[in-house]
Amino acid sequence: MITVTNFSKQYKGFTAVKNLSFSVEPGQILGLLGPNGAGKTTTLRTLCGIIPPSSGSLLVAGHDVARAPIEAKKNLGYIPDDPRLFDTMTVWEHLVFTAAAYKLTDFEEDAEALLASFELTHKRDTLVHNLSRGMRQKVAIACAFLHDPKVILFDEPLTGLDPQGIRGIQQAIRDRARDGAAIIISSHLLSLFENLCTHIMVLNLGECRRFGTMQDLLAEVGHTDSTSALEEVYFSITQASEQSSETAVV
Repeated sequence: MITVTNFSKQYKGFTAVKNLSFSVEPGQILGLLGPNGAGKTTTLRTLCGIIPPSSGSLLVAGHDVARAPIEAKKNLGYIPDDPRLFDTMTVWEHLVFTAAAYKLTDFEEDAEALLASFELTHKRDTLVHNLSRGMRQKVAIACAFLHDPKVILFDEPLTGLDPQGIRGIQQAIRDRARDGAAIIISSHLLSLFENLCTHIMVLNLGECRRFGTMQDLLAEVGHTDSTSALEEVYFSITQASEQSSETAVV
């Protein structure tokens, strides 16, 4: 459902992502791990068509995001780390606007179900300007889910949420994967990956350092308990990469 092949992105001589290749199948949840500047957000923003690739191909549901952006975006839901909503529109008006953008008909029942699942029914007619950061995040996710995308990209999806909201969003992500969506999550919350992800990719300095199932990565460093070992896995890989880069420079 997501296929990335030899993807690179340069900015005026700086390489943000270098020769990245991976795939995410329906029902899989890929966690993107890496320090700030590793290339995680660049990869997501290129996948959803906000910025163009310098080279390589990125396919969403079989459509090249650079050559067939409209068809790709019809199958895509994207929740950025700081969703831009319309302050003078209500929660319900955002769903109506989204339905119009995707040319959806008879969307009201699905929209009401999304409001209920994200505990937003009582905020249906509230201007988003008057919502908390966590509730605004829920509105953005509800809008991204409305057209039932085959591919969903999350950049720090739990920002601003309280524990109950976190549990609800995690369950919503599980449900979407169970229904066949291919999902990518970028986050600094390692516990989120432990709870949700089927696969992990560790990015550092714009390159893929490791890609595999959670069990593969844990076994590589001699662990079997994912609830306690992912942090050690992450630091062992990124620190080794940094030391290798420093040695190469010397």
